[in-house]
Amino acid sequence: MYPDNIKREWHGKPYYSLDSYCKNTFHHKCYKIALNARMSCPNRDGTLGTRGCIFCSRGGSGDFAVDMAGKSMQEQLTEGMANFGSKATGQDLIAYFQAYTNTYAPLPYLEEVYRSALDHPDVCGISIATRPDCLGIEVLDLLAKLRDEYPDKFLWIELGLQTIHEDTARYIRRGYPLSCFEQACADLKALQIPFIVHTILGLPGETNIQLLQTMDYLNRIQPFGIKLQLLHVLKDTDLADDYLAGKFEALTFDAYIDLVISCLAHLSPDIVIHRVTGDGPKNLLIAPTWSMNKRGVLNELHHRMKKQGIRQGDLFPKDNYS
Repeated sequence: MYPDNIKREWHGKPYYSLDSYCKNTFHHKCYKIALNARMSCPNRDGTLGTRGCIFCSRGGSGDFAVDMAGKSMQEQLTEGMANFGSKATGQDLIAYFQAYTNTYAPLPYLEEVYRSALDHPDVCGISIATRPDCLGIEVLDLLAKLRDEYPDKFLWIELGLQTIHEDTARYIRRGYPLSCFEQACADLKALQIPFIVHTILGLPGETNIQLLQTMDYLNRIQPFGIKLQLLHVLKDTDLADDYLAGKFEALTFDAYIDLVISCLAHLSPDIVIHRVTGDGPKNLLIAPTWSMNKRGVLNELHHRMKKQGIRQGDLFPKDNYS
């Protein structure tokens, strides 16, 4: 367990969730509105490839995102909030630039779309999903400028790492070496811009030990947050071709719960857990179909961790606490 002198309010959960972070920071729940800013990706426009990462759908991982084309930010946020149904969303919204690579466009356009979100009174900050190899000096300068000009709002960067293992990275067509990720992290830390790292559980060929090696590596990197994403097999992807050919099996429900618990136990309690599962579009999802019951996954995860007496950081060395 973490030392008693480090006080965190996890609101009854056995890990430091994004929901707890928002309640502690903003004193109520925040909601992410996923946006599609119609950018591309070097893995799709021919710079590195044309088919994207092996698991990536045609929507560029933004299948639930609101298309920004021809809509004001107010219209986009209203459309995004409608996805929450009758939930009371409050006024603290996180504008999440999700689809494709959201620093991969001309600088004037990037500044325009970022400012349109930051200027909205109901938006408490923006989160920008991108690739480590798409954070050039001009983009970093823009991010630093916006951070300084909007001191009452936050700016987060989300980096798609998925794995530290180069063999797996080549298989999924990630398109950059680990050294590129490390440089991006160093650049963002130098600018004091928080970043969130995306990882995938259940990548073909990876062992549980290799996954925990990725977690241990990220403990040393010390990101603001981590996403633990279940591998979804989606229609019209090269991953789907391999799955249907019997080259690998999707994780079972129990195997996934056990893996998430193991990851959380190894991760520093200082790291905010932004995701422990994920949504696959029902019209695209091939496997695992059990993942469509997101609430059931979360309930079983919390139940099993509490039953086993496991909390985030239990296997994180005490000597590593700051």
